[in-house]
Amino acid sequence: MRHRLEFIFFQLFKWFVLILPLKSTQRLGAYLGVIGYKIFSRRREIALDNLRTAFPGKSERECVAIARGAFKNYGITLTELLWFPNLNDVTIRKLVNIKNIDLVHSKYSLGKGLVLLSGHFGNWELIALAVAYISKLPVTIIVQTQSNRLVDGVINKHRCLFGNKAISMGISLREIIRTLDSGGIIAIAPDQSGPMEGVFVDFFGRSVATHQGPAAFALRKCAPMIMGFMIRKADWTYDVVFEEIPTSDLVSDTAENILELTRRHTLLLERYIREYPNHWLWMHRRWKHLENVVHSEDTVVNNSQS
Repeated sequence: MRHRLEFIFFQLFKWFVLILPLKSTQRLGAYLGVIGYKIFSRRREIALDNLRTAFPGKSERECVAIARGAFKNYGITLTELLWFPNLNDVTIRKLVNIKNIDLVHSKYSLGKGLVLLSGHFGNWELIALAVAYISKLPVTIIVQTQSNRLVDGVINKHRCLFGNKAISMGISLREIIRTLDSGGIIAIAPDQSGPMEGVFVDFFGRSVATHQGPAAFALRKCAPMIMGFMIRKADWTYDVVFEEIPTSDLVSDTAENILELTRRHTLLLERYIREYPNHWLWMHRRWKHLENVVHSEDTVVNNSQS
């Protein structure tokens, strides 16, 4: 019953968003983000704590401004996602300017498949949709399943409006291999907290558990890896920039090479976050699994068993 009520509210809000012009939708999202910053105190404190640690040289006022901006960015991302059915050729090309789409085409043309990374940065939902539409290359998106399956179905339908395919992260292994084997593109945002049994790489000065799947697939299938960043401009349109993650010196999928490639794409993400800090999802507990903390816990367990 609760999920049905959530779905009804979600649909009503979506229909309201769809009758608005795009600029009004974006302003609504920014306004909702400001409200979210005020009322979701737990997420606000997570964001501020993350920012204080990531940017020890910034003042409290600067951290607050970045956190507010991150909440606004999340609100805009949500309302733009709901507005997707209104997109057409004219609106997409006015809204999104891809600086170097030729990089995607050139790596795709190699026929080895392509691992396309992003982060929860800018509008991470729009980048996959717009890149697929403008490049005319269908993308298989690896997504987290929402707890409300009715809402999840609508969101995935929006993600796939122009030929993309969305598959759940929990059941994606076989589909990822099949896609890369056929020379296709997989897209994933691996910047949220990784499992404790994963690899640990430096991210804003802390060694943190990070998803190693993208690096493992790229190296196993000899697929090039590209990372894309969607940067919101003052007029609320977007520039998209792609950068290739070098893999030519990593000739096999050894643990050391997987760790190194994971380190490389994480470092690139950090560079863009430092340049556009309010574009990233600081409200997530990204640093909940730290290497020294995990090792300390293991020591406690081992001592208690001896």
